[in-house]
Amino acid sequence: MDFKHTDAQNSIAEMIRDFANKHIRPQMMEWDETQKFPVDLFHKMGELGLMGVLVPAEYGGSGLGYFEYVTVVSEIAKVCGSIGLSVAAHNSLCTGHILYFGNEEQKRKYLPKLATGEWIGAWALTEANTGSDSGNMRCTAIKDGDHWVLNGTKNWITHGISGNVAVILARTAEPRAKNNITAFIVERGTPGFSAGKKENKLGMRASETAELIFDNCRISDAQRMGPVGDGFHQAMKVLDGGRISIAALALGIAKGAYEASLKYSKERNQFDQPISNFQAIAFKLADMATQIEASELLIYQAADMKNRGVKMTKESAMAKYYASEASVRISTDAVQIFGGYGYTKDFPVEKYYRDSKLCTIGEGTSEIQKLVISRDILKQ
Repeated sequence: MDFKHTDAQNSIAEMIRDFANKHIRPQMMEWDETQKFPVDLFHKMGELGLMGVLVPAEYGGSGLGYFEYVTVVSEIAKVCGSIGLSVAAHNSLCTGHILYFGNEEQKRKYLPKLATGEWIGAWALTEANTGSDSGNMRCTAIKDGDHWVLNGTKNWITHGISGNVAVILARTAEPRAKNNITAFIVERGTPGFSAGKKENKLGMRASETAELIFDNCRISDAQRMGPVGDGFHQAMKVLDGGRISIAALALGIAKGAYEASLKYSKERNQFDQPISNFQAIAFKLADMATQIEASELLIYQAADMKNRGVKMTKESAMAKYYASEASVRISTDAVQIFGGYGYTKDFPVEKYYRDSKLCTIGEGTSEIQKLVISRDILKQ
């Protein structure tokens, strides 16, 4: 497999570096401190084609593949994990779900607005009492003639307040019954649909995370995606691609922490020499570099399979599991290399440290990834 970066990937990376230095880096710590979700920034990224990376040109998107998508998410995350997370969630979850499972009318109605960044998308599966236990969700959709009535809440939803449209997974049969979840598209402003509590998070603080509330929210059957009861199957397919997103996010955070550490180790002197001369530091850098390359290879293997339409549930889980755990280890070592300065907000590694942990939790915890991997290998 040849994973050498293409000219398109190199051009995208250069464009994002220029954009990030101008529009993200100067304000990212202010956004982090105030937990501000910079909506205008995402409109600007939409103009660059970064909000519809995988969406075909006929629907207003960039029409690119997963190699380019990994480049987009990882390059943004090298600067700010929060912005990288929101770009990933918008592209792979809400937009991706409509792209893969929406009918033609739904695609033409929503994808152009999402792909251009005119609208921000949200995706709602998780609830307070059902994280991985989605078959027992309490948010329900009850059929009423040609409409559905939604009741319940969703938690930990990226863009739960600012999103213009959300893909909602709701229970349409008895708890834990087979095929008991259905997907719906719900627009902001629909009566009975509102945002609730905004979460006060450890990291990824500029990526908005909030509760969604449905109180007799009535929507047309035209807002249903796919057959009744097909929602869980759809969600699992969406999450296969979503794991590549989070792996790319983790890779970017890891690269940012590593590059900052490498630079600092050459500039920081102790005992009349750079600390990079000391084996304790040099070995940490060696571990970081090795884990980054291993993460990248796993990610591009999964991306290659996704591009080819090959089943890659195990490979995307491996990429997400390894890259996210490696990101935490690398950002932890980065703080250690910076020493006391690494524990202050004057240097970037404390933010990489805080942001990295989410990658081991979002879109399936590390434990769930190991469950997915083990089930697959035990079938062989």
